[in-house]
Amino acid sequence: MAEAAHREFFAVRTVAEALAGFRPGRRTGTEAVALDEAHGRVPAAPIHALQALPGFERSTVDGYAVRAADTYGASEALPSYLDVVGEVRMGRPARAAVSPGGAVAIPTGAVVPPGADAVVMIEHTQAATSGMIEVLRPVAPGDGVVGADDDAAAGAELVPAGRALRAQDLGMLAAAGVTSVRVHIRPRVAILSSGDEVVAPETTELAPGQVRDANAVALAALVRDAGGEPDRRGIVGDDRDALRAALRDAVAVGDVVLVSAGSSVGARDETAAAVAELGPPGIWAHGIALRPGKPTLLADSGGVPVIGLPGNPRSALVVFGLIAAPVVRLVGGVTRPVPEPSVRARLARDVPSAGGRLDVVQVALDDGVATPLFGSSALLSVLTAADGYLVVPEEATGLDGGTEVDVTVYR
Repeated sequence: MAEAAHREFFAVRTVAEALAGFRPGRRTGTEAVALDEAHGRVPAAPIHALQALPGFERSTVDGYAVRAADTYGASEALPSYLDVVGEVRMGRPARAAVSPGGAVAIPTGAVVPPGADAVVMIEHTQAATSGMIEVLRPVAPGDGVVGADDDAAAGAELVPAGRALRAQDLGMLAAAGVTSVRVHIRPRVAILSSGDEVVAPETTELAPGQVRDANAVALAALVRDAGGEPDRRGIVGDDRDALRAALRDAVAVGDVVLVSAGSSVGARDETAAAVAELGPPGIWAHGIALRPGKPTLLADSGGVPVIGLPGNPRSALVVFGLIAAPVVRLVGGVTRPVPEPSVRARLARDVPSAGGRLDVVQVALDDGVATPLFGSSALLSVLTAADGYLVVPEEATGLDGGTEVDVTVYR
């Protein structure tokens, strides 16, 4: 038994080693897309401002453009009196200038007129007589004003390369007049299921021992979340020649290859043997110090990452989230990944663990309390009941109930 286990996991790595060291050279090409279609896409190069933004001094409040010095010492008991000499209209240049003792009415977002260095909020003024206001609070130079290049100086980087574009990034680009972006092409991720026991989801009646393929459809959804394009390539039985041919076809067309191995040790052996024959540099890891997910295979075939996932659905999805998703993003040009959303919570009960491996524990969240959800790695119901997961690090031997933990939240 010890020899069999050694053969099966001959190059076991930690999760940290996998994340830092498994970096095949495949990268997708680039294409130009319209700004309206760029959400979630990864810029191939930094994008810079052609001119300063917003390009003119503008008011951030409704009120009066003034010389700050004319308001010094103003209070409700002893206000400053200023003559209203004009009004700025939205979207138009300011016509009236502000001279000593004067003020110009201005709405939020309008051009600050010449001579003014601050805007006093309308709430801090009141009418004195026709054409005159009382200023009830002083302002300092710059109050209520955005400078001509406060958002971005001419030539400044608006968004970096290597980070998926967010809604706020698109807004900044639109403000800068950018209407198209050169981005990395979404990586094509070939998804292959294997195992004599695995049948298509549309199979109406299962023979004893058969299971419907839950992995392929779930992995396809996770591939889309990671910025890839899933390419589901069907099911292959535990036949080395058929598996070898299917893997070669997948490597030929895919930027990343995922193969979900059957649940038996023999099925995993067949997968490892077929992957080993794909070409150099070959298998990088055969086993990850992770629960669930130890029987994970990482290989590089001419720069194309080939990831052998466990057959058990929960294990496969956990491994994809921790290890495969970063690889998909990297191949798709992501060099600045955005952290997953997380919350702090208190453990409802003890979580046992064994030192030397990283444990991923599913949890349900309720009012700041994280309740661990346990069960076989074959049970998808544990995942569907979970709101997120926590990680017990390799060096720990468990977590005590009541411990404050970070929970990565499922979106």
